[in-house]
Amino acid sequence: MSLEFKKPLKPGLYLVGTPIGNLEDITLRALRVLNSANVILSEDTRHSGKLLQHYNIRTPLLSYHKFNESQREQAVLTRLKEGQIVALISDAGTPGISDPGADLAKLCVKMNIPVIPIPGPSALITALSASGLPTNEFTFVGFLPKHAGSRRERLIVSANEATTQIFYVPPHKLCHFLEETSSAFGDSRQCVIAREMTKLYEEFWRGTIGQAKEAFSTHQPKGEITFLLEGKPPSTDDAPSESELESDLKELISQGHTLSTAVKMVATGKSMKRKAVYSLALRKFGRPLESEEEGDHP
Repeated sequence: MSLEFKKPLKPGLYLVGTPIGNLEDITLRALRVLNSANVILSEDTRHSGKLLQHYNIRTPLLSYHKFNESQREQAVLTRLKEGQIVALISDAGTPGISDPGADLAKLCVKMNIPVIPIPGPSALITALSASGLPTNEFTFVGFLPKHAGSRRERLIVSANEATTQIFYVPPHKLCHFLEETSSAFGDSRQCVIAREMTKLYEEFWRGTIGQAKEAFSTHQPKGEITFLLEGKPPSTDDAPSESELESDLKELISQGHTLSTAVKMVATGKSMKRKAVYSLALRKFGRPLESEEEGDHP
């Protein structure tokens, strides 16, 4: 072991990656930090208690989750200002990635309190590495928003991106999610459904969105799902037609978006200049955008 890791740990907030399934997927450094910390912040103390018990770690646990983050923050910051070592873990994987912790880390950075990452497992990287989809560029979306309009808006953006798209999907919502992606991406886009990763019943399902809808229509899979979609293939067609652009604008406006916002979304999704979409909107809808009325030309 290097001299660096024989030294006592410096005070600060340690973001410790923990196994996403198999308890053997933890680093020696993570175990050292968890053993040395004054307290461990845990999303679910009962769940994390099993991990600590497995490795005979007796550091006190303190619950820290999305429902009590704001109430716990000041007490945790007080500990850190006093020079304590605080370790933060989530139920699985890297804390702060679609899990509690990001806001606390931001506060610590703002207050010049050291934030030390302890690398470990991550469901999105684990799934991507074995997906067979392009890994040189990707977009991590995580969980979609709850509001239907916001979900549709996010999917429209993702459907038009050339990079691999990665989502987290609760198993009981997979069928609904497949219907949503089918509407935005079409049925022919390739996808990978990764579940129970590193566990006994690990599965990587591969096929098109249409095939996935058929495969999972009769049964609900178990375990948290990481869902990957191939990026939009390079277009061999000419620029989208005016009727296609007009249809997209009308759909977004019908969902409650302003004309100005709809123009921005269509321009981004179609990789077009906003001015070109704006000109079309002006001709088709016969009125200036809100920003133009205020003197802010696109």
